[in-house]
Amino acid sequence: MPQPVLLLGVGRRRAYDEFTLARIAAVRPVLLVDAAPPAWALPHLAGHLAADPGKGGATASAVVRFAARHRVRGVLTQSDEYGVAAARIAAQSGLPGLSPATAAACADPAALRALLTAGNVPTGDPAEDPGTPRVSAETVVLDGEIRIAAITRTVPGPAPARRPLRHTVHAHDGLLHNRFLRLAVDRAVHALGVTRGVLHIGLQLTDRGPRVTDVTPHLPGDLIPLLVRRATGVDLAQAAAALATGELPDTTPTRQRAAAVQFAYPAVTGRLDHLELSPDAAREPGADRMILTREPGSLVTAGPHATDADRLALWVAVGETPADCEGALRRMARHLSAAIDPVATAA
Repeated sequence: MPQPVLLLGVGRRRAYDEFTLARIAAVRPVLLVDAAPPAWALPHLAGHLAADPGKGGATASAVVRFAARHRVRGVLTQSDEYGVAAARIAAQSGLPGLSPATAAACADPAALRALLTAGNVPTGDPAEDPGTPRVSAETVVLDGEIRIAAITRTVPGPAPARRPLRHTVHAHDGLLHNRFLRLAVDRAVHALGVTRGVLHIGLQLTDRGPRVTDVTPHLPGDLIPLLVRRATGVDLAQAAAALATGELPDTTPTRQRAAAVQFAYPAVTGRLDHLELSPDAAREPGADRMILTREPGSLVTAGPHATDADRLALWVAVGETPADCEGALRRMARHLSAAIDPVATAA
């Protein structure tokens, strides 16, 4: 039986987090460190330590002892909150992983920008230039070899929040062959001193070329690993597990398709009175899944000021091209109905 991996935090949103957990658990026993794991996660776990992985001191020491006792082979997280803790625990346990300094820099925009600038990486800021297209490079790094497994294109919502409305991955995205984007990614990886891991590198496409905006030093959220797997066959979750345990991941593409996820945000701020999904959505050509993510009775904030927690639903489509996916997403959207009592009335 393979030796286990330690996962710090599992998230609280089954619609987003279960896919990654299930993919890791398919190749490695997963030992979770989480103060209160949700019930849906339990079938995927080989063990659990009830602790807040973000706390230092005695809690961190207890996690290290837990990892040693269970002969943990690697440390993973899919949470920004626990990125630094994961790096520290891996270092203290003598396991592969990011340096704590790199993890801390990725969590601090000012520190990250300083490191990237010192490494001659072109940087950008979406707040300063919100009209530029946004993409991310889903990057696998193995002992200095840097591979862009996929490009995720993001359609942002209205200002000021500009939360993602849609992510799309296409196996034949032309940016995969863009030498300026490749150079920006390579320089970012070297500037951060990353030699092993899965990175989500955000970029702006500007008139001056691609500009790096942020670096997530772990698996991305928003079901991007699902999109990459559906479009290319590359399993980012299992690649991250392999890299964390010192093994070589297989990142050979086996599919040449497109996949996209769409998010529904409230049209007005108020109390969600009605939210329903017709079962006919699953019968639409190209439909992969459609999931409600809020419940009637909850308070929600309208799209311009919304957070990810305000999303009402998500739906995923697959097709031969991004245009196929866009058409499928539009058809699936017709099967969602919602009614919100505006905030003044709700109050």
